[in-house]
Amino acid sequence: MVNFNGSILEENAHFLNEQNRGLQYGDALFETLRVVNGKLFFWEDHYFRLMASMRILRMDIPMEFTMEYLEEQVLKTMEANGLQDRARVKILVFRNHGGYYTPKDNNVQFIITAATLEQPFYVVEGTPYEVELFKDHFVNAAMLSNLKTTNKLVNVVAGVYAKENSYDNCLLLNQKKQVVETINGNLFLVTGKTIKTPPLADGCLNGIIRKKLIELLKKFEEYTLQEVSISPFELQKADELFFTNSIKGIVPITKYRKKLFKTNTAKDLVGKLNAMARLG
Repeated sequence: MVNFNGSILEENAHFLNEQNRGLQYGDALFETLRVVNGKLFFWEDHYFRLMASMRILRMDIPMEFTMEYLEEQVLKTMEANGLQDRARVKILVFRNHGGYYTPKDNNVQFIITAATLEQPFYVVEGTPYEVELFKDHFVNAAMLSNLKTTNKLVNVVAGVYAKENSYDNCLLLNQKKQVVETINGNLFLVTGKTIKTPPLADGCLNGIIRKKLIELLKKFEEYTLQEVSISPFELQKADELFFTNSIKGIVPITKYRKKLFKTNTAKDLVGKLNAMARLG
């Protein structure tokens, strides 16, 4: 079941057509979040990121798009899919069809979908996870790259490259050859007790878990956090690499080329992140 502008429809219902601007021009935004026992993890952060992104893209924000209204629509979609306990939810917002590159208006519509979520809280799986640099195309070091838009061609092509070469993920570079992020998350590099993550100015996604982890790390004296550019040459010198996203939480990277990484920091932080999610 799909929630289209507040109405619950069958998945095979015809409610979109070839004029959809998300399809035609990538003129759409999305939020992906975890919901457990009626609680939307870090919902306030997701909501305000969506509102800020809509403003940056000059989309008109409907009066009914309050935090309470969208939360109600998320829970309504879960219930329609029989997923009251926990779910992975995606909110997609796109501009009305019409116009060429310049739309006739900035009004928006939305789709909410819900799918099964295996684990109620974040866990660090002890499976091997190998990555490689993706050098064919680059992320643009600019504000639009910080937004969670549907324009993800670099990520998609990198995903195909990873699959073809039996990697679990790829590390993306910007045009300055700085390491920006993984295909599906924000990158963190650990050396001793210093943890580095690329700044938004380098073109990484303004991730919710990235934001919450930065807040968390600033509270603990045992770690030193640095938002600084990361060179590819630093990767094999690091003790640990991990990435974050709203569904997986923290995912340790165990191998990059000939370097094998530890996972101690990731395991330590995932417990703190779960506590933050339950309280926040």
